[in-house]
Amino acid sequence: MLVQQLALVDCNNFYVSCERLFRPDLTNCPVVVLSNNDGCVVSRSNEAKALGIKMGQPWFECKAVAEQHGILALSSNYPLYADISNRVMSVLRTFSPRSEIYSIDECFVDLSGTPNLRAQSYALREIIGKWTGIPVCVGIGSTKTLAKLANYVAKKHPRSRGVFNLNDLSEEQLRRLLSQIPVGEVWGVGSKLSRRLSELGIDTVLELREAHSPTLRAAFGVVMERTQRELLGQPCIELEQVAPDKQQIMSSRSFGRPVTELAILQDALSVFVANATEKLRSQNGKTSLVQVFLSTDRFRKDLPQYHPGMAIPLPSPTSDSLLINRWVQQAAQWLWRPGYRYKKAGILLGAITSALNGQHDLFEESASPVSPLMQTLDRLNTRFGRGTVRLSSAGLTRQWEMRQERKSPAYTTDWDQLPGV
Repeated sequence: MLVQQLALVDCNNFYVSCERLFRPDLTNCPVVVLSNNDGCVVSRSNEAKALGIKMGQPWFECKAVAEQHGILALSSNYPLYADISNRVMSVLRTFSPRSEIYSIDECFVDLSGTPNLRAQSYALREIIGKWTGIPVCVGIGSTKTLAKLANYVAKKHPRSRGVFNLNDLSEEQLRRLLSQIPVGEVWGVGSKLSRRLSELGIDTVLELREAHSPTLRAAFGVVMERTQRELLGQPCIELEQVAPDKQQIMSSRSFGRPVTELAILQDALSVFVANATEKLRSQNGKTSLVQVFLSTDRFRKDLPQYHPGMAIPLPSPTSDSLLINRWVQQAAQWLWRPGYRYKKAGILLGAITSALNGQHDLFEESASPVSPLMQTLDRLNTRFGRGTVRLSSAGLTRQWEMRQERKSPAYTTDWDQLPGV
């Protein structure tokens, strides 16, 4: 029986690597990319890691070190990252017809049956670097969990030169390697489960692999047992070549400055509705439930706190932005209380069903899955860019938008910001 050769291709320090594409002067310099509102570190160059900057660390805690060592901080530029990610994924599809995009910077690729796999893996890494400018590491295993571990080894050990195949190891070599990797590096385990596993004497990947299965299942459930089977080389998590439709769609954001006016809050919610319903229609879905929530700053204990929410069952399933926005705006009026400084708001579309085979209202004028108006809106925004045509109440003030004081230009998605030569 042939062993599955499943590769996880992971972009190195992806957000920072995207920024360096158009800023060669940042090569070998300590660079970090910050989260929404320039709050926390979400990507670090190797130089920043060496200076002790932690993933998720609040930026205000890093400022002293940043000033001392000249660390450059940049705001997140999501349109740029999404575009570069699409380019990387399109290159990967040329190596195998079977792949699964796991995240913006990770993709599982089935390389089973590939001749001279080691040389091909290095070629894959080199071609992505040449064609997109993004450095990647390739980890190969017989299951998704083992491929993740192999990628971890490829990143940590310079001798691997960015490629590592667990399937090439003998059983003894594999045991020795897994005995040196902390259990927290296993896909889906993390720090919280690591502490619970440690209480059972399980501190390494090898100890988890060889643990008593019934005990694991009794203590942690079937998911941990499935992880153990994956570590033993038994595939339990299938490759999802087509992403399943979302059962819930959320659109929310922390505001760049506190919101104290209802009109500004409603403006933000209109934008959230437009974004969420666009995603809903893209999967041919309709929603029967809309949730709206507001929140003040939980970290400001010196200010009054208020965190309301409301769920609204709709009379009939719909994907119409105008209709959903009316309900959301009404909910905002019901939830609004003056005297509070709102830091975040959002909506969630739930009870999503297919618009293609749903049961229609007897009194509906049209049985079309999507109204002609919404179809026209989506076509125009697809052709000319998101937000070209929008709800009249969306984006009028923009006083709620998040802070992006350090954002780089939209080098690849805006004609006016293309780099000059």
